[in-house]
Amino acid sequence: QVQLVESGGGLVQAGGSLRLACAASGRTFSDYAMGWFRQAPGKERRFVAKISWDGVTTYYSESVKGRFTISRDNAKNTVYLQMNSLKPEDTAVYYCNGPIIRGVAGDYWGQGTQVTVSS
Repeated sequence: QVQLVESGGGLVQAGGSLRLACAASGRTFSDYAMGWFRQAPGKERRFVAKISWDGVTTYYSESVKGRFTISRDNAKNTVYLQMNSLKPEDTAVYYCNGPIIRGVAGDYWGQGTQVTVSS
């Protein structure tokens, strides 16, 4: 059974940092791009960041560019999202997704991890 399990969410003050992790099991995603999405209350799920299979190429939404960094460790089958300079508008449930092929979200989603940023 394929699973993506996110961790690292929590409550943080504006300007603070959090590091999310997404651990995959049941199959390897090392040959595929992976990504993070988020969903704020009452809003649609939106793209945050993605990373190529080898970690060389990354892409971010404009709202997080310069503050968030996506990375991966294929030996651990894990993808990370380092979030710095957090803002209240970053409050959302964050989801890991893969495999991302030709820019399209994959079939596998994690259960999500809540990030709450207080002002």
